[in-house]
Amino acid sequence: MYQRPCAYLSGSFDVVLCQLGLQFFPDRPRALKEMARVLRPSGRLGLSVYSAIEHTPAAHAFVQALDKFLGAESSRTKRAEHLSCGAAEVGTWVRQAGFDRVDVETVSKQISFPSTLDYVRFQLTATPMAALLKKEDDIGRESKIAAIADDVAARLDSAMLANGRLTFPQESFVVAASLR
Repeated sequence: MYQRPCAYLSGSFDVVLCQLGLQFFPDRPRALKEMARVLRPSGRLGLSVYSAIEHTPAAHAFVQALDKFLGAESSRTKRAEHLSCGAAEVGTWVRQAGFDRVDVETVSKQISFPSTLDYVRFQLTATPMAALLKKEDDIGRESKIAAIADDVAARLDSAMLANGRLTFPQESFVVAASLR
């Protein structure tokens, strides 16, 4: 079967920015090689990607609660947002794609929600995970959201739940790289 080549010619861009997208490519090294291919000489790459879900406590507690209440496959979408490797491996992929100046930093930022319930409600109504509760009526949906939120809160350090708010670190890898 004929597959149409990428519409962009090699050396078309000065900068490629990939924010929270690399984890969704089935072949990440190939995606990075394509990013390098479309860059001009001395072109730059900037990308960010979430680290392992275990390094983001609220997300990790959330997927555990999803698995408990909705079944093992229910957390697949949320888990897919995160890489399961470390910063060194991400740096290796970028170097192997042809970038020579590569800087990978592990960055942690504090994320805050008015409450654990608000965090869970957001995840289950305003993201692709809303599909998990699409068969529920309003009462059933709210009941499951509340139960999952209670379970998430029970899994977190109490310091993350101060004053009724939910505040937690979100860890990402941030990459700056360039071609010769």
